[in-house]
Amino acid sequence: MRPEKRWACLAERDATGWRAAAPRPVGDPFALAGALLEGGAPAALGLDMPLGLPRAYAAGRSEGGFPEFLRARVGDARFFDVAASLHAVGPHAPFYPARGLRGMTRASHAAALGLAGAAALERWCDRATATRPAGAPPFWTLGANQSGKAAIAAWRDWLAPALAAGAPYALWPFEGDLRALLAPGRLVLAEVYPAEALRLLGLRLGGSKRDPEARRRLGPALLAAMDALSVTPEPGLRDAALNGFGADAAGEDRLDCVLGLLNLLAVLDGAAPDFVPDDPWVRRWEGWVLGQTALPHRL
Repeated sequence: MRPEKRWACLAERDATGWRAAAPRPVGDPFALAGALLEGGAPAALGLDMPLGLPRAYAAGRSEGGFPEFLRARVGDARFFDVAASLHAVGPHAPFYPARGLRGMTRASHAAALGLAGAAALERWCDRATATRPAGAPPFWTLGANQSGKAAIAAWRDWLAPALAAGAPYALWPFEGDLRALLAPGRLVLAEVYPAEALRLLGLRLGGSKRDPEARRRLGPALLAAMDALSVTPEPGLRDAALNGFGADAAGEDRLDCVLGLLNLLAVLDGAAPDFVPDDPWVRRWEGWVLGQTALPHRL
């Protein structure tokens, strides 16, 4: 949601594996995407934000899938407005709430959208599995466990206009398997989730990721995970990992982007499967978290 909380960790393949740099501010996402495409080599970008819509909401849409839906949102300011009350919520304005209100629930949010219960706000990949807790549904915009405002900022200000303008992006899994989408001059975008990346990498964070000391204790194991994936950290990245990515409020974001990068590289190199449930709603509308193999408890 806020530019100062957007960080990226970049890696480039060399003769022995991957060489990864220290986290850096994203800045202008158009410029970052352009820089990744410079030179014409295939590129992939993991995004810690929702890419997809819940199937119960998508069932009422006329577009053929999520990429087409995004292209059609250019100039649709009403869709991206966060509703201040349930009376303002509807299929054309699904994000809620603008602020905390007494008696506010996800069930009432779902009802305002014409959906049958709070679970209908979730994609399959948002739901809890046997190995990690639930993520936040894409349209919810309140509290620490929300991703709706990040979705608004990214979809409205970058992805929708870029796709509508014909940017050479391909969205996983909507347009194919990850490695099959890689091509010279194309940027493949995939959703990553730091909590899922920890599981995939076999890491355990002993405390809150907002705690610099907990991040510092994770450092040696994180570097070992890089070594297992043939990722050579540049000195700045190694120092950052051992120092807990700094003591400021963006330290957790720097850790998250490194986890997202390692998640992406594990799938690209075959250390983790490019798994997507064999479900047409997932593949066309909901999307999936890269590297996730566990299905949710509730389908």
